[in-house]
This record gives sequence, C-alpha cells and structure tokens, in this order.
Amino acid sequence: MTTSRFPDPRKTKGDVVAFGDDLRPETLIDAYRHGIFPWPMEGIPLPWFCPRRRAIIELKDVHISRSLRHVRARSGFRFTIDGDFRSVIEACATAQRPDQDGTWIFPQVVEAYCLLHAQGVAHSVEVWDQNELVGGVYGVDAGGAFNGESMFRLRPNASKLALLFLFEHLQSRGLDWFDVQVMSEHMRALGSVEITRAKFLDRLARTQKRSLVLFDPANPDHAAPSP
Repeated sequence: MTTSRFPDPRKTKGDVVAFGDDLRPETLIDAYRHGIFPWPMEGIPLPWFCPRRRAIIELKDVHISRSLRHVRARSGFRFTIDGDFRSVIEACATAQRPDQDGTWIFPQVVEAYCLLHAQGVAHSVEVWDQNELVGGVYGVDAGGAFNGESMFRLRPNASKLALLFLFEHLQSRGLDWFDVQVMSEHMRALGSVEITRAKFLDRLARTQKRSLVLFDPANPDHAAPSP
C-alpha cells in the first residue's frame, strides 16, 4: 500500500485509529484504500475506524435462503447500478433501524459521498418497483475491493435483493469477497464471518494488486428510469 495520512492500523491498539472532521474526497479515498472508514458520532470529532475484528463475506459462500430465492424470482423489481446515488444515500440516512439510535449519515456525510460518487469511487445499486425507488445499497471502491456502507428498503426484502445483485455484479468483475466492516445479524445470516484486522489488511492489499475494474466509468444501461 502507499503511504497514508492515517496511522498504521496494525500498530493501533483499539478500533479507532484517528479523529478529525476532514471528509474531503482525497481523505476518504486514502482511508478506504488503507482499510479505514469514518463513523460519525454526535458530540465528538469524527472517528476513523479499522476494527480489530473485521466482518467480510466470501462471495462464493453467500447464503440465500429458499424463501429469499422465491422472493427474488417473483419480485418483479428492476435493478440499476449508479442510477440515483444521491437518492439511495439520502434514503439510507432516514431509514429506521431497530439496532441504532439515530443515524451516522449526517448531511455533510451525504455531500461528501456524493462527491466521491462523482469521482467514480462511491457506487450504488437501486431497486425499482416500476419507476419508484424502493430499496438500495451503496459503498466504496477501495482500489479494486469493495466496502459496503449502508442500505435501505421500502418494500420487504428490497435491500437484501439489492445486496445480492451487487454481489453478483462484483463477482462478474472478478472480486471474490466483500467488506461488511462490522458484523450484523442480517449479514451473518447471509454468510458473513469475522477475521482479524491483520488478515483483513493482508487480504485488502492482495486484492488491490489485482487492479480489478469493478464498475464502468459510464454505462447507459445503468441510468435511472424516466419519471
């Protein structure tokens, strides 16, 4: 890996490696490419995390339940990539989550990641019910690896189906794993496992050396539908 403005996570005792409020695209790119991500919290300077236990999912081991297979086959949803990034992240910011008190996706985070999207680094999957956006997921390309950030749904299972669509897309580009960051019951059910920070950083570095191109710079098939 190249030199980073952040401390080396391997030499950090805790999960937080740094504090600071800089969300410029170059800072975010630097962080993600070194296995670090921001997790804003009210009342303290912006924490940057590289957890000692990192959740990932091996894409070949994704567990799709029989009921979810049935839903996917019958949903009638349409999926796009980078069709409406801003709407996806804004919906993620307002999504109600039973395991969280409020959101970490503050307005400044939305704007920062929209800038990152404009630079071709942050990406989204949209789920459409005709012309209505009913689910989605977004994340960051960390130099040929992919970090999942957040997802939302307005229809049952729409966020899970967005994830499955994203997984299949990433596999088609040669990627064999997905960075979940922090374990959740939802991701555990899909087959996510935890590995040590050192193993994660080694895996990230090996993947980056492959120079995978995960997304097209521009693809007319990935446009949002007309209203």
